Amino acid sequence: MATFGAVDIGSNSVRMKIGRLTGRGFVTVHEDREVTRLGGTVFRSGMLEPQSMASTINALQRFHRATQKFGTTAVRVVATSAMREARNAKAFGDWVRSATGWKIEVITGLEEGRLIHLGVMAGTRLLAKRVLLIDLGGGSCELTFSVGGQIQEMASLPLGAVRLTEEFLPHDPPKAKELHRLRAYITEEIHRIERRVLAKRVQATIATGGTAATLATLAAKRKGGASQASAAAIRRIAEEVAECDLEDRRTMQGLGPRRAEIITAGAAVYAGLMIHGIKGFRYSPLGVRDGLLAQMAADLGGERAIQKRIQSQRERALVTHGNHYNVDARYAETVRDLAATLFTKLKPVHQLPPAYEQWLTAAAMLQEVGSFVNRGGRHRHAYYLIANSEIFGYTTEQRRIIAAIARYVGNSRPTVDDRPIKVLPAEDRELVQKAVMLLRLARALNQSRNGIVRSVAARVQGGRVTLALKAKRPGPDLEIWALEKEAPYFQSVFGRELVAIGV
Repeated sequence: MATFGAVDIGSNSVRMKIGRLTGRGFVTVHEDREVTRLGGTVFRSGMLEPQSMASTINALQRFHRATQKFGTTAVRVVATSAMREARNAKAFGDWVRSATGWKIEVITGLEEGRLIHLGVMAGTRLLAKRVLLIDLGGGSCELTFSVGGQIQEMASLPLGAVRLTEEFLPHDPPKAKELHRLRAYITEEIHRIERRVLAKRVQATIATGGTAATLATLAAKRKGGASQASAAAIRRIAEEVAECDLEDRRTMQGLGPRRAEIITAGAAVYAGLMIHGIKGFRYSPLGVRDGLLAQMAADLGGERAIQKRIQSQRERALVTHGNHYNVDARYAETVRDLAATLFTKLKPVHQLPPAYEQWLTAAAMLQEVGSFVNRGGRHRHAYYLIANSEIFGYTTEQRRIIAAIARYVGNSRPTVDDRPIKVLPAEDRELVQKAVMLLRLARALNQSRNGIVRSVAARVQGGRVTLALKAKRPGPDLEIWALEKEAPYFQSVFGRELVAIGV
């Protein structure tokens, strides 16, 4: 069975989970966690501090030894708020790579929320259909509202427990003025998104992360082990911890010594979120790591239910993105379907990995977004908009692949010296050029933009590839002409002659 490792480099702590994929899902075989406070100075100075970087490196090296011990098939390492904002994030990433061989993915707040949602939904049986998910970390707070397991609304707020402690609470215990400013800031940030996310008809609220775990433990001790931390209990705890100094907080049963340093700010955020009828939350130990494990399993063909959910989210994101830039949806969907058909029928020719079908069809859906900026240079604009936009469910690296495929559907052709190609991993540079060719063929098959081609048959014989087009009347003359124009480039990419005929 495949074994995967997931590492989450947060602003407060760094965590790892190793899971083994079985017929019933993941079985956790190892977990580790260490508080390194990587974001301790970032939110004031904009820089990662050397001591916290060194502590994080030590923890990651220990994690690396564990992944070797348990024979992991693949490991993904992601970083969140602190790395998103630190000016020396690249230097730290290079240090991590030299120490462990791991490449850090710095994910956005929305991608962080998506992974948390994926992990919670994959590992929890919920009776409620309309769910609010809250994750409060060291640097940010992610809020996700989903219906039937499908995300409807998301927001990422700069309300992390470490960030707020550093910015608003220099004294211990906090002064009244400091608490007033902290609560006012929290209220202001929550107000920006409350109608969009919080003012929903929520049936269940689930909270993840260390602050939620602590609040749930403290609330349970006051309510005889109740499974839900009520809004009233959260507000009382927030008031109580704000009145104590650090030594007193450390003596509270259920409150760890490092969590005691940042609980005042974290509890204030949760107290501020208890509005619009939100009656409290149930704590879940699942999080980013579980989402990463579920994503890796789905990407490798396992966990079909998760795979279906991820694909549905991606398709919805592509449609939303295309609509935002006034893309002709009918045209885009026709080219997408033709690209998928070519991917299947020409597998012996292109020999692309299965994942490339998703990248190819996504590029087909988004290839015309650049026209929203200007038709002149629209393919360059399309590359920029795809590569630099938040497209739900796709990593930065995947967006770059999709953007590169969409970039070269006009007159220009990719070369190894082009920046869109150079920024890709070495193993993808040649593969992308093959995918570009398939998308150009799909566009040619809809040259008239009216979906005249009903079906395509492909015949591969030695050095010749014949595409036979079955079309509506009148015949596909324009499409055959467009395919013939692509024949020289097809020959240069695949080393085969391309012939197009109508049937």
